[in-house]
Amino acid sequence: MRISELSRRSGVSIPTIKYYLRDGLLPAGRPTAANQAEYDEDHVRRLRLIRSLIGVRGLSVSATKDVLAAVDEQQGDVHLLLGLVLGALPVERSGRPPRRDGAAEPAGAGAAAGDAAEDVAALTTEMGWKTSPNPPAAQVVAETLETMRALGVDYDWRSLVPYAELADRAARLDLDQLRDAGDPLQQAERAVLLTVLLEPALLALRRLAQEHHSALRFGNG
Repeated sequence: MRISELSRRSGVSIPTIKYYLRDGLLPAGRPTAANQAEYDEDHVRRLRLIRSLIGVRGLSVSATKDVLAAVDEQQGDVHLLLGLVLGALPVERSGRPPRRDGAAEPAGAGAAAGDAAEDVAALTTEMGWKTSPNPPAAQVVAETLETMRALGVDYDWRSLVPYAELADRAARLDLDQLRDAGDPLQQAERAVLLTVLLEPALLALRRLAQEHHSALRFGNG
C-alpha cells in the first residue's frame, strides 16, 4: 500500500508516519521510486502498537522506541512481549529486557523494604503467582501497605487475598480476549488497550457497586 493508504488504515497522519520513519520507530517500506515506497500489513500493525504505546499508555517517543526495540527481539515470546508493552517488565536503554535471573533490577524500583515487601511475597506465594523479580507492581502494593500502616490502618497481605482473587479473575478475562489476535503485535496492541483503557472503567464500576451496597446496608430508602 502507499503511505496515504497506510495512514488511513492505521489512523496515523502522514507527517507523523514520516517522523516515525525518520526516527526509526517504523521500518522503511519497499522503495518503488526515488521518493516513494510501499508498505504492508506489518507496518499497519506496528503503527497501531506505536499509537497505543504513545497515545494510550502515555509513553514518550524515546521510551516507545526502547520498548519497540525490545519487542523486535522478543516476538517469539508472547509472555515477555506483553510484559514489555504493559510495563510489567522494565526496558534497559539498550532496548533489551533485563535478565530473568534477577541480576538486573528495574531502574529506580528496588525491592521495597520491611514488612510490606514480605507481605507482597507472602501474597504472591498464597496466590501461586509466578512473577519476575521485583516487578514494579509489587513495589506499588508494598508502598501502599506501608502507607496504610503509617496511618494506623491494620492491614496485611491476608486482607488483600479477596482482592487478589478478583484481580486473578480479571487477568484471566483480559488474556482470554487476546486469543483472537494471532499476531504478536496485535496481541500487544490489544493488551495495552484492554489494560490501560479499561482501568478507569474498572475503578468506576467499583464506585458504582460501593454506592449500591451502601444504599442496601445503610440507606434509609
